[in-house]
Amino acid sequence: MNELDDLTKEFLVESNENLDQLDRDLVTLETDPTSHEILSRIFRAIHTIKGTTGFLGFSKLESVAHAGENLLSKLRDAVLRLNPEITSALLATVDAVREMLASIEATGQDGDRDYSALIERLTALQAASPATAATPQPVAKTIQPPAKTALGVQPAPEAAPAKPQAEPEAKPIGEILIASSRATPEQVAGAIEQQMDGDPRHVGEILVEQGVVKPAEIVEALQTQKEVRASALSSGNIRVDVAQLDKLMNLVGELVLARNQILQFSAAQQDAAFLGTTQRLNLITTELQEGVMKTRMQPIDNIWNKFPRVVRDLATSCGKRIRVEMEGKETELDKTLIEAIKDPLTHIVRNSADHGIERPEVRMAAGKPAEGRLFLRAYHEGGQVNIEISDDGAGIAVDRVKRKAVDRDLITPEQAARMGEREALNLIFLPGLSTAEKITNVSGRGVGMDVVKTNLEKIGGTIDIQSQIGKGTTLKIKIPLTLAIIPALIVTSAGERYAIPQISLLELVRLEGDEARKGIESIHGAPVYRLRGNLLPLAYLNHELALETMATGEQDVINIVVLHADDRQFGLVVDAVNDTEEIVVKPLGKQLKGLSTFAGATIMGDGRVALILDVLGLAHRAKVISEARERTLVEDMAAREKASSENLQTLLLLRSQGDGRIAIPLSLVTRLEEFPRSALEKTGNHTVVQYRDSILPLVRVADLLQERRRKSRGPRETPPTDTPVQVVVYSDQERSIGLVVERILDIVEEDISKQQAASRDGILGTVVIQGRVTELLDLEGLIRTHAALRSTKDSVQKVSR
Repeated sequence: MNELDDLTKEFLVESNENLDQLDRDLVTLETDPTSHEILSRIFRAIHTIKGTTGFLGFSKLESVAHAGENLLSKLRDAVLRLNPEITSALLATVDAVREMLASIEATGQDGDRDYSALIERLTALQAASPATAATPQPVAKTIQPPAKTALGVQPAPEAAPAKPQAEPEAKPIGEILIASSRATPEQVAGAIEQQMDGDPRHVGEILVEQGVVKPAEIVEALQTQKEVRASALSSGNIRVDVAQLDKLMNLVGELVLARNQILQFSAAQQDAAFLGTTQRLNLITTELQEGVMKTRMQPIDNIWNKFPRVVRDLATSCGKRIRVEMEGKETELDKTLIEAIKDPLTHIVRNSADHGIERPEVRMAAGKPAEGRLFLRAYHEGGQVNIEISDDGAGIAVDRVKRKAVDRDLITPEQAARMGEREALNLIFLPGLSTAEKITNVSGRGVGMDVVKTNLEKIGGTIDIQSQIGKGTTLKIKIPLTLAIIPALIVTSAGERYAIPQISLLELVRLEGDEARKGIESIHGAPVYRLRGNLLPLAYLNHELALETMATGEQDVINIVVLHADDRQFGLVVDAVNDTEEIVVKPLGKQLKGLSTFAGATIMGDGRVALILDVLGLAHRAKVISEARERTLVEDMAAREKASSENLQTLLLLRSQGDGRIAIPLSLVTRLEEFPRSALEKTGNHTVVQYRDSILPLVRVADLLQERRRKSRGPRETPPTDTPVQVVVYSDQERSIGLVVERILDIVEEDISKQQAASRDGILGTVVIQGRVTELLDLEGLIRTHAALRSTKDSVQKVSR
């Protein structure tokens, strides 16, 4: 009995794999009915299922498979031509077989459901009128009955087409029975001859009826046949229970944790032999981890292979014509993620087929081909799997989405008016929103797309939608390759460590000194940082997690982790950035599962637990990725800059006496020059210098301001003769004057609208520039009113010194 149980399990596994292939082949055959290779493959699969079920005693399953096989036989022999009705009946046969296999797996029996109506349907199609008969196609080949042999016949009455690396043919049952002395060559030959005379049963069935062998011996022969086939196949493939792989993955995760602890401990050691062993352990652990991860990877085609059947059934029920195209079917990702995205992808595909792609007459009226196109693409990029699902349908009307959302009180009319196109399209992910014109058994009830987004976000994925009226819609999904072991950035806030998945990390920004104190701006109370000319909204981790905080104005260092969530960037301010590390993701307990800011936990090298941040959940909590909010920030900042630019003025910053500072509008400055003191000359009461083929009079700015405070401090020190004189050249119409200054400091652009009143003559007012109080010089007024510029002897003497 145990042997029979093992054989049944093997039969279930192989049969379910064959059914998945049957779905694909039947849909493909409908587009190319002349493909003899596909038709032969379908026939062999059904024939194998029927033959095995007869020996295992599943009579109901055998009857359905037998009816399907008879219909396929007439198609193969070109007696009938494939049409949608026959395809639908064969697909219904596949569904019935799948239901019975599920029942066998659950109960050991093929179920209580009555399939007589399906069998009658299949039988009626076999007896269709000659009008449905197909003219034999040149590519179709009529397979002759197998020649008589003393050893038996192959299970299928036709040989598989030759192709590279084809599966070896199974050893005939008759040959196995003869080799095991359970039947003589004459007995097997007689059974074969009876089969050739029209008996539809297998050789083994005939021998059992004749009493030559027992059913148990046939079962044993079938098992031998499978072993012979397996030995002929490559020994590189074996079946492994998924639970065993999961257990192995968990052990590798624990090994990675132990490796991390040893690496942290070894950092403080000096023993060269110990360090070498540690590095060897690190290398082996990494290779083992990669190897185990590969055993869990599966191609996305395991999900996609069901979509042609799904789309075909929907198109038939809706009266549409839809072509499914796929690219990147070999793209691999973790089995747990395959299971997690199966339902969301199926829902998206059904939506696209149901009310994305139009009916043929509507498409033709719009100048499109009658047949719609559904395109699926998958590829690896940046440590993620990208999946795109595109259709060339009618697209999504943004105005209608907004109107539906307002009608259902999901948003207010004011919010709808402010929304951009991208934000309005994302409204379809709100619970209860549907743009379908009518409710069908596929869509229209407003349930589904919100679940799609929620399920994707649970595994760290994102979904984005783009649509163009009359052109179609594209949904882009990004998910991580695996959730078991991931690289992460370790940060510290309020003394606690947190892990940020590196897949969400863009860059790190560190602000120090004045930049830290002044680099963070505030718009409507929202902190932002100008990163390379773009506004980056900020969220403080301490604040979002309700930890102890420190006033940002008192910080001399600010660490910003630039992240992306939902295709938008934001900055997360943390106390310290530690290091990157591979972490093992541990699920949160049921008490913490409702917290949207955490995606899991991990154990660090020192044995302490660190929480893993959910970047998208954190962004939503901090409200930093709203499109409307971004637009408001940009508009407000632009308005501020426009208002500020009216008061901005470019100034020449100078040092005055006593380490003070003065500023002159740069627009009044012609040139900045330096002259050696030896070049200064006297003419009358004036100090001059030869400058560009003319004589330039010089005057000290201190004299213009009548700064006489030095008199109370004793005699002034004479500057060294090799110290150059710094001169600001001022031109007034045809006259130029050189202003001798203490030192030229900088050229700055400042807002001078908030200046304070002047404290002395010759000064327009005072402002704060670069953190220092600075006087704005009334240069034009001073030059016009000071007669000392042309006549006083004192000014000449001061400059000459």
